[in-house]
Amino acid sequence: MLRSIRLLALLLTVLVALFGFIKLDHPPVVEDAGFPDGADTSFAEAAKNYQGFCGGCHGEKMNAFVDRNWKHGNSRNDLYKAIKSGYHDEGMPAFDSAFTDQQIYALSDYILTGIKNVSRYTGSDRPKTNTFKTENLTIRLDTVVKGLNIPWGMAFLPGGEMLVNDKGGKIYHVKKDGSMMPVTGGPSVVAAGQGGLLDVITDPGYTTNKIVYFSYSKAKQEDGRGLATTAIMRAKFENGKLTEQQDIFVAEPWSTTRHHYGSRMQFGKDGYLYFSVGERGNERQNPQEIKGNDLGKVHRIKPDGTIPADNPFVKTAGAEPSIYSYGHRNPQGMTIHPQSGQIWTNEHGPRGGDEINIVRPAKNYGWPEITYGINYNGKPMGPDTKTAREGMEQPLHEWTPSIGPSGLAFVTGNKYKGWTGNLISGSLRFQYLNRSVIQGNKVVKEEILFKNIGRVRDVRMGPDGFIYMSVENPGIIYRLTPVNGG
Repeated sequence: MLRSIRLLALLLTVLVALFGFIKLDHPPVVEDAGFPDGADTSFAEAAKNYQGFCGGCHGEKMNAFVDRNWKHGNSRNDLYKAIKSGYHDEGMPAFDSAFTDQQIYALSDYILTGIKNVSRYTGSDRPKTNTFKTENLTIRLDTVVKGLNIPWGMAFLPGGEMLVNDKGGKIYHVKKDGSMMPVTGGPSVVAAGQGGLLDVITDPGYTTNKIVYFSYSKAKQEDGRGLATTAIMRAKFENGKLTEQQDIFVAEPWSTTRHHYGSRMQFGKDGYLYFSVGERGNERQNPQEIKGNDLGKVHRIKPDGTIPADNPFVKTAGAEPSIYSYGHRNPQGMTIHPQSGQIWTNEHGPRGGDEINIVRPAKNYGWPEITYGINYNGKPMGPDTKTAREGMEQPLHEWTPSIGPSGLAFVTGNKYKGWTGNLISGSLRFQYLNRSVIQGNKVVKEEILFKNIGRVRDVRMGPDGFIYMSVENPGIIYRLTPVNGG
């Protein structure tokens, strides 16, 4: 028996190396496995063996074998042949003498279940209609703004108007009729990689003070190198232009990398500005270091950039006083719970392990010491990486495969029957809007909306009670309109 277990562990390791894998969102049950009659290795046993003998190297959660090209096919018979006969020249040994046919078929079914888990996300062509039937509602996607490239952030103004950031660096004032006017006075951005002009948010007192906040990738030259970092600019918006521009936050240290800027912003009920800063790709140094390091954190500042006296690390020697929480990778969605006032985020994992978190003061969210994802090369993030450690926060929810979450909002009001209190997130990778049903701070159900609509970059509740979402290339902002009462 021990020899069989070891062989199974070896086989799973080889399969991972050849095919890659993702975690099942919901562990399968034995009754659904479709085993041939007389099978002497159960689905549950395969999962248990994986946990005990493979999880230390390939993730403690059972990850199915997808996310890469299947050179020799991925049907049940293809997998059976690969396991039984192997591909010697490619390093895949034959296991015909180690396993019975029933055991090989059981393992093939185990892998196939994971493939089905990913196929539910994918579509074929862009939708040919703007009306969609969902579980609760019929929704029409009305085009509000078009002619954009990557509408990274949007903010609502009085009178049905908007400010929209296009990632390349342009700011647009969108009138109620959908016409766009360019705004002058915006920041100079590093429009490369994931950098550019990112989020935009209005001050709680905007109707009287006209103050707006922009997050962006800021540039500087140092010793002949081009560096960049995440910055927050505050300015006054009037008559189509920005004035009184001031950077109220500039993250340290600067980096030559061009990714993981974070940059989502949200005002809390306390009147303070919360925002995310990604770890800029240096996960070994930045997210776990709070002294002299702003990267891989959620920050909290006053609207003028000064520090609240009750920030959690104000009295910690050497710590950056703006830090509210740490151990983050790249949060690109942020919103406020309409009842509790808690700040919620979503953030990108590596290959798997995207997360939804409730941000709490002084808490460590673990990256990269804990994660449900793996590295892009199919290996663990590190030799000691786990899914849980004492003193580190567990995600409220995690997505594997990675959906590439961006934008986050709670559904409020009464326009969307059955959706009130749900959490909606954009998916960059699979190009859809994700609806999460929340009960007691747990995701109990999800629905995929508008499959293959385009990379959903941002999603917001408008002051008119409608949901708005932006998609990329072509850049369009849609209003979600319930049809015929839903």
